[in-house]
Amino acid sequence: MSEKYVIAIDQGTTSTRAIVFNHSGRSVGSGQKEHEQILPRAGWVEHDPLEIWHRAQEVVELALRESGVAASDVVAVGITNQRETAVVWDKTTGKPVYNAIVWQDTRTDKIVDELGGGNQDKYKAKVGLPLATYFSGPKVKWILENVDGARAAAEAGNLVFGNIDTWVIWNLTGGVNGGVHVTDVTNASRTMLMDLETLSWDAGIAADMGIPLSMLPEIRSSSEVYGTVKEGSLAGIPVAGDLGDQQAATFGQACFEVGHAKNTYGTGNFMLMNTGTEAVPSKNGLLTTLCYKIGDQPAVYALEGSIAVTGSLVQWMRDQLGIITTAPEIESLAQGVDDNGGVYFVPAFSGLFAPYWRSDARGAIVGLTRYANKGHLARAVLEATAFQTREVLDAMNADSGVQLTELKVDGGMIANETLMQFQADILDVPVVRPVVAETTALGAAYAAGIAVGFWNGEQDVIDNWAEDSRFAPKLEAAERDRQYRLWKKAVTKTFEWVDDDVR
Repeated sequence: MSEKYVIAIDQGTTSTRAIVFNHSGRSVGSGQKEHEQILPRAGWVEHDPLEIWHRAQEVVELALRESGVAASDVVAVGITNQRETAVVWDKTTGKPVYNAIVWQDTRTDKIVDELGGGNQDKYKAKVGLPLATYFSGPKVKWILENVDGARAAAEAGNLVFGNIDTWVIWNLTGGVNGGVHVTDVTNASRTMLMDLETLSWDAGIAADMGIPLSMLPEIRSSSEVYGTVKEGSLAGIPVAGDLGDQQAATFGQACFEVGHAKNTYGTGNFMLMNTGTEAVPSKNGLLTTLCYKIGDQPAVYALEGSIAVTGSLVQWMRDQLGIITTAPEIESLAQGVDDNGGVYFVPAFSGLFAPYWRSDARGAIVGLTRYANKGHLARAVLEATAFQTREVLDAMNADSGVQLTELKVDGGMIANETLMQFQADILDVPVVRPVVAETTALGAAYAAGIAVGFWNGEQDVIDNWAEDSRFAPKLEAAERDRQYRLWKKAVTKTFEWVDDDVR
């Protein structure tokens, strides 16, 4: 019998990838394509859902071609996705009524203020999230209130909503011809509409946001067969795994024990710590979220620290300023100087996420003198990622009562060894890089493969995980404390920038 494989579709903020994995959890082929970043005005970030769907189809074909794997040898498809990015579409035509509103988008700040009435934690006890522009629910409310005819069509039962996972699965399984309208618990937990205890939609919160329950997908586990692919090379193959990207990375990193944590370095940074089968409320600015749910097994929860701008800051240096022409150049530029020259860059482009949750903040570069050059700025860009991660880790240690002894890392930025060493230095714990860096797609593949019996369960994931590199802290304690103190001071300079007439 020929060798079998699982394919994962990883729909991210800037690109869509498909990766074919073998039973050992190794990639044997992949395809990747970027999609347009639509920026209609300051603070607004959109994607074209139809473009994303077309990219998903294209990268599957590229991955199969590169791997040389026959579609008949693929046993399951897993989906992972940028979370909180909201799509509303007409289920009778398959057409979106508006572009997808991306998780980074801040247009819903007034809606968030109105919903909270001054209480950012209005729904937190139920959903684990503060009221913030980050999450999907307020984005759906904005679409219903601002797109002509959307409210009436939604109330007539013609419009449906989903994060990108729901959109891709619906299209894969037939779209207007019987497409399955589902999401998993991890994605549902990012909408601000799901009760963490019951794992069901909260009718009261949906009513507050003016969202008809008929728009919402069915909430399922992260690892089960949702339906089968209806067209293309993968026709007939079960779609069997669905995890938000950060939860997928946690799964792929084999963080199955209470206290295990990983940090993903992508467009933004996201640290998750497994807290077991009980939701742990945060007192330090973190999110209480779903980690994963395998079939009928109990749901597993996590604490999460979400950072909005890390890898996208490198892209900003490349695309908006032209200081570098490719993202990897940031490392060599930073290596051209001994330190940051006193420069600190707080990238609050869309406000500050964890642990501050300040939508009134905006980006700032502080500590500039005539001595500073582009090398110092490049180093400050990399160090901003590490400093923000330290803030999240401090909050996580405080909330969980567990002192993290090492940090597993994944995502595109972990190839930058200058960043990884500084991360270990500023955290004062080892940073561990796995052999398979793209653990987001791998986690979705594992979830799908477990659902169809290709892998037996978590132990297979643990057995497949392997360490590639370990970065040990080298910085003197006094210097670490000095730099972190200056960073915290720099962060305060970004507060209260946005007034009613500055948005």
